[in-house]
Amino acid sequence: MSDSASWRDYLALTKPGVVLLLMVTAIAGMFLATEPAGMVPVSILVPAFSGLTLAMMASAAINQIMDQKIDAVMSRTENRPIVTGRLNTRKAVAFAALLAVLSMLILDQLVNRLTALLTLFGFVGYAFIYTLYLKRATPQNIVIGGLAGAIPPLLGWTSVSGEMHPYAWLLVLIIFVWTPPHFWALAIHRRDDYAKAEIPMLPVTHGIPFTRASVLHYTILLLLTSLLPYLTGMSGLIYLAAALLLGLIFVLHALKLRFGDDPRTPMKTFGYSITYLFMLFAALLVDHYVPIGVIGPGA
Repeated sequence: MSDSASWRDYLALTKPGVVLLLMVTAIAGMFLATEPAGMVPVSILVPAFSGLTLAMMASAAINQIMDQKIDAVMSRTENRPIVTGRLNTRKAVAFAALLAVLSMLILDQLVNRLTALLTLFGFVGYAFIYTLYLKRATPQNIVIGGLAGAIPPLLGWTSVSGEMHPYAWLLVLIIFVWTPPHFWALAIHRRDDYAKAEIPMLPVTHGIPFTRASVLHYTILLLLTSLLPYLTGMSGLIYLAAALLLGLIFVLHALKLRFGDDPRTPMKTFGYSITYLFMLFAALLVDHYVPIGVIGPGA
């Protein structure tokens, strides 16, 4: 295997788009851990941002290293740098290990040990337990393994406060419930790819109609779950309005997916799910820093 890797190949190995989305939720967790309208000290923000980003990049890289045989038979992933041979496995492993070690050192020494340990849990959960076992073992892989991908806001919160506050777990719960409809919409579109790779994703094992119904059910559950920050007094009216609007639009996409037959709908639903999460966490932050946002049932 030749190795003509550029910096772009190393960057692609880390799934920067996925890392960006996760870091948005982690940063939201940092700022939501402060008092209303409070700021995160730069002395915490910079190392926490750096350490968490490196950990997520390392986890994504390990995922690609472990999945290279699967990636080679799927059209969505056949151009990844390890699959094409632009980057050899030995160098990819060394790069991922370097990122992981640096992240742990930064978080443990410059942030706090709780955040470092929780980050290690998430790293092992996604890079190894999900990738090596759950992904290949059960159609509920993305549900069970979703916890590892849902903890970034908790990591952001603990990096600032040093404690696992119940509000931080609410943020984790939102992402945990968001993950199945987000991923299953993509899995419907890529059903044949997963079948060819012998990965037991829900559309492969239970069929596309069942998966469409599951997306709708989880989306309704997500809408209800997203109201919890308001109902518990964590956030106010700005967030409530955003959560209702964004959630109802998501439900509309899920209804079209469930009852329609447009082949473009799965990817439209998948695309909106990403926008949804960005906007929902942005609304949490706006609510945290705008005075009207403190008005809620628990105020």
